[in-house]
Amino acid sequence: MSKGPAKAKRGIPSKVDNFNEWYPFIVEASDLVDKRYPIKGMDVWRPYGWKTMKLIDSLTHHEMERTEHEEVNFPLLIPENLLDKENSLVAKLKRAREEGVDPDELRDEEEEGGFKKEVYWVKHAGENELDMPMFLRPTSETAMYTMFPLWIRSHKDLPMKIYQMVNTFRYETKQTRSFIRVREIHFFEAHTAHADEDCATRQIAEDLEIVDNLMHKLCLPIIKAKRPIWDTFPGAWYTIGIDAIMPNGRTLQVASCHHYRDQWAKAFDITYENKEAKQEYCHQTTYGMSERLLGAIVGMHGDENGLIMPPDVAPFQVVICPMIRKNSEVDTIGEANKIAILLRDSGLRVKVDSRDIHAGQKYYDWEIKGVPLRLDIGPRDIAQGTAFAALRTGGKEPLAMDNIAELCREKLSEISNELRKRSAAHMDGVINELPQFSEENGTWSMSGEIQDGKIYQIPFEGTDAHAEIIEKATGLTFLGDATDDYVTEVPCHMTGKMTKRRVILAKTY
Repeated sequence: MSKGPAKAKRGIPSKVDNFNEWYPFIVEASDLVDKRYPIKGMDVWRPYGWKTMKLIDSLTHHEMERTEHEEVNFPLLIPENLLDKENSLVAKLKRAREEGVDPDELRDEEEEGGFKKEVYWVKHAGENELDMPMFLRPTSETAMYTMFPLWIRSHKDLPMKIYQMVNTFRYETKQTRSFIRVREIHFFEAHTAHADEDCATRQIAEDLEIVDNLMHKLCLPIIKAKRPIWDTFPGAWYTIGIDAIMPNGRTLQVASCHHYRDQWAKAFDITYENKEAKQEYCHQTTYGMSERLLGAIVGMHGDENGLIMPPDVAPFQVVICPMIRKNSEVDTIGEANKIAILLRDSGLRVKVDSRDIHAGQKYYDWEIKGVPLRLDIGPRDIAQGTAFAALRTGGKEPLAMDNIAELCREKLSEISNELRKRSAAHMDGVINELPQFSEENGTWSMSGEIQDGKIYQIPFEGTDAHAEIIEKATGLTFLGDATDDYVTEVPCHMTGKMTKRRVILAKTY
């Protein structure tokens, strides 16, 4: 293992020097997961990791309640005939997109599409072979949309906004990586049905507002980009991907929003009676996120010494370490527990580490777990009426015990703001303009080189062929149209046509 330039501590690889070694080491050393379960890509959540994930979920629950979504829980198993129905729809929509025609003009045909090659199959119950094979859900469109026609009858039933947090399953054949690429995925999915396209479009805007709120709490730098047509889910009219920026400059898609128009409603006969007593098809959207959010937190906020947990999702926001001295007349553990009660009563998540071990071991354990704020309490601190605070983002100072809860909240706010500041600086430093391209006798060449760890932006009004030329020359992937354009018109990178359209390219996970 590489130690890197920053003198790795106790065998921790250097994040700066070798992120690909640092990441898998940290997710296990910090007790987030255990990867030793005997099925590849199915990690065991440790208590510390699961608590973190549940806190992320709680932020999502809050946003769902605020926006009047209702929680449901659909079965894990889906019958094969529903997958065939989805495959037929996705294949038809994909073909319509390729041929540039209305999907309604095409007949259904037997084609491969959808998730058929990715799902896990259940074909026996005990010793009995099932008449209808079933599969473990890869996502829940087919399961939910089978029920929507039973729930939606009238315009009074709309909009319908539901969500669930469940495990989904995909047969991932690439190299697995905890949280980032796994076979059993902790997954959030919201599904909505609306009276018309405009109402569904407003839902997408609300979804992106939810994204902003969540990423502010998680202190993550993100890119929101409307995916290019060739990278849009075939079942969607358009897709907006939300990509976190990792420290090595690669992007990690942590969420996505799909606008379906009425394409799925036509396939699943999801209609409603409008105010004129006529039947119309619903327009639908989905919004999904996964445990990749935790992977992004680990990757973005960690440092050479371990994790740094954003205070809003830290299992323990404050850890109190009483200094234990043999034959001491001062009850530091008792004092630590009194402070813990005060902090818990103020709504903070607190842990008292009363283990009788060397203080340095305690510091190391909580540092690698990324606890935002540590309070050290010794006999001298008690005599002075203070607790000695160590911030995980750096800095130490005494805090007065007589208003310790208020001071701890201030420090946690400082830590969150520092993480956001670092994220913003990373975002500013990682996005560059793409080197210029020029054409001579039908051959394109690039005037500069692509730097590792960088994301690129270009003004673009070119064709798919132009995009393919750029991707082959750079090794980058088109993330799509940024949700914020250039302020003024600039020449397209390939055609020279004036445009405000800003397209993002990156290396991705």
